[in-house]
Amino acid sequence: MHIKAESPLTKQQIKKQNIMPARIRLQRHGKKNQAIFHIVVADGRAPRDGKFIEKLGTYNPQTQPAQIELNIDSAVRWLKNGAEPSTTARRILSYKGALLKRHLQIGVEKGAISQEVADMRFNQWLQEKEAKISKAASEIESGRREVKKARLEAEKKVNENKAAAVAAKRQAAAEAEAAAKAEAEAAATNESNEESVPAAE
Repeated sequence: MHIKAESPLTKQQIKKQNIMPARIRLQRHGKKNQAIFHIVVADGRAPRDGKFIEKLGTYNPQTQPAQIELNIDSAVRWLKNGAEPSTTARRILSYKGALLKRHLQIGVEKGAISQEVADMRFNQWLQEKEAKISKAASEIESGRREVKKARLEAEKKVNENKAAAVAAKRQAAAEAEAAAKAEAEAAATNESNEESVPAAE
């Protein structure tokens, strides 16, 4: 069943309803067995697929590897303001680097590192992460090709065995027919010989 998304709440609605605490979580969309999820910020008391404050991205687990789109800066801003991510949302935020960026920003705020250093570390991590994702995607594609190749080879082997069985059956039938024909010819020859022998006086 397709679930229609609710419209985001306006700032006036948020202020009027005094929505706290905010929670980062997944909102289900899509058909049965083909679910995709929106990553949203919502009132912690709101229903899972109800109204939300802001959409941060999307998560599609139907692909290999899963496709994740995330506004990292918005996610970091909400984390800074105290939004609590759900267990799954936290894994996604960690996977995309939002938790790391928030950790680095805390260091900048405390004066432990400069903004330039924080940006450099995050960009370095991002490049390494993208390389790992690219490698994983390549390995998955390679695995798919190997599986397909093995399946085709198995099908070829089955077809070869079937063809060999049919050929053997035809060969046996041909040999049986030839043997029967030879036996018939031999019998006919014997009868002809018996008829040509003169009767004893």
